[in-house]
Amino acid sequence: MRKYFLWISCVLFIFSISVIGWKPVSAGRSTANFKAVAAKGLFEQYAETVYQAAKLQEAGLSIEVFQKALTGYFNLKTANKLSQNSSVITVVDFTKPSREKRMWIIDLLSKQLLLNTWVAHGKGSGDDVANAFSNNDESHQSSLGFYLTDDVYNGKHGRSLRLDGLDEGFNSNARARAIVLHAADYVSQTAIEQMGRLGRSFGCPAVSPEVVGQVINTIKGKTVLFINGNDPNYTSKYLDENIVANFTLPDSASAAADSAKL
Repeated sequence: MRKYFLWISCVLFIFSISVIGWKPVSAGRSTANFKAVAAKGLFEQYAETVYQAAKLQEAGLSIEVFQKALTGYFNLKTANKLSQNSSVITVVDFTKPSREKRMWIIDLLSKQLLLNTWVAHGKGSGDDVANAFSNNDESHQSSLGFYLTDDVYNGKHGRSLRLDGLDEGFNSNARARAIVLHAADYVSQTAIEQMGRLGRSFGCPAVSPEVVGQVINTIKGKTVLFINGNDPNYTSKYLDENIVANFTLPDSASAAADSAKL
């Protein structure tokens, strides 16, 4: 009987310690975590919807790179850096060889791929694949990151599009380096057949003369251009997922409608 009493006492003692030591999860923290998870889920769902509708996988664009570009788009939109009705985003992936069509222009509103084409990288960045990047003048290297397209002008390469680099330390010297989007004869199927790759620029994202008019007319005037590449040191304040969460899941009841309309 005494042993039984001692056993019951031990059980009650352990239970009392457990009850006293247990603390409920803060309601505020729980709500915040739920909203963050829900917002991330909504963003990924939206990205996947556009990705599938625009057939971006078939066009060779990875979902990971597209999500990075889309994250930057929402960050820049929240910062009011884009033109009011801008729904166009341009993605360049320099992890792919130049002989592949590695530029994609996407209309997020209509969920359509407007153009998939070749684009050259800087001669200082590598031969077929770009593996070195710089923000320095005279490096002849491409620069990674988010750009804002600006105005059109006629220069030594003909009709060209000015670009403003938005990532400090990575592409912020684009204006000073005269990094612009322009046409080049070495961006063509003929160049690939002759050299096994495209020709290279002095750091500009050069495109084929056959499509330069379409490219410039489609993306000019404060739209997003994102250049991705193999650089583990690349960071950007425009990859802030918290901004995306706030944009995707605000407190107002009109959240989904506003997000869908961009």
